[in-house]
Amino acid sequence: MEQQEIKIKHIETKSVMTKSNVPLGGYSVNPYVGCPHACKYCYASFMKRFTGHNEEWGTFMDVKEWSQIRKPEKYAGQKVVIGTVTDGYNPLEETYKNTRRILEELKDSGAEILICTKSDLVLRDIDLLKEINEKSRLTVSWSVNTLDERFKDDMDAAVSIERRLAAMKQVYDAGIRTVCFISPVFPEITDIEAIFDKVKDQCDLIWLENLNLRGGFKADIMGYISDKYPDLLPLYDEIYNKKDRSYFEALRKKAENLAKINKCRFIDNETPYERVPKGHPTIVDYFYHEEVKGTGNTGKRKVK
Repeated sequence: MEQQEIKIKHIETKSVMTKSNVPLGGYSVNPYVGCPHACKYCYASFMKRFTGHNEEWGTFMDVKEWSQIRKPEKYAGQKVVIGTVTDGYNPLEETYKNTRRILEELKDSGAEILICTKSDLVLRDIDLLKEINEKSRLTVSWSVNTLDERFKDDMDAAVSIERRLAAMKQVYDAGIRTVCFISPVFPEITDIEAIFDKVKDQCDLIWLENLNLRGGFKADIMGYISDKYPDLLPLYDEIYNKKDRSYFEALRKKAENLAKINKCRFIDNETPYERVPKGHPTIVDYFYHEEVKGTGNTGKRKVK
């Protein structure tokens, strides 16, 4: 997918720190509104209706401006997730440096910081990340749901999978905890075993999250499947129109067995902070994460 021209606007915000309602809890930090990656499956596209933008999602970005974070120490021990509805290391971060500013303001806070990205621009800040890691809990997570660059290019305008994995390895080798977020898992397209084999020596955790089709992009994805993978359309119809969970229930068992074979921990709805022996990443089941929300990462889901 080619990068489109992005409309830029600067906006003032009272605080860049927002109490989070994502499963991890704590605080969400989004240094930008909108994201030029333009992922076709982006759950965050719902944010458009709050922005005042008429442009398509992925074609605009608002650069936040905020007063310096006062008393950063009040976030000590709190989870702070950077990039819940945008990628803080999107290509325009190279110019605006908002994510670096946040890290500098929080570097002595004692917060437990998680950075979520699809970029290798994070390597620009590796010295700062190492400094933070010496004092606090720091994690960097890359979304990787395919090893097929053609499929990736159909889905987003972010950097290649090859560049993401190379960045993950460099950050891991620097002694910083890393995550491979296999998300979203496209049924019969995402090969979790192949990705596991590729990343197991350069990450501490692997998170699994299903493709969740809702809102305006459901028709787009179903149309894509019909066009590019017509043999899979009956399966997608069962999952996304008839609400059949059997595919992901079977995939969960497959992932659990993968963990067992490779002597990895397999856990449900939990995010342990740990470094693990190389080659044995903990596998975390976040399938159907709506059952995870609000559970405090206890390992117990809210199942109706």
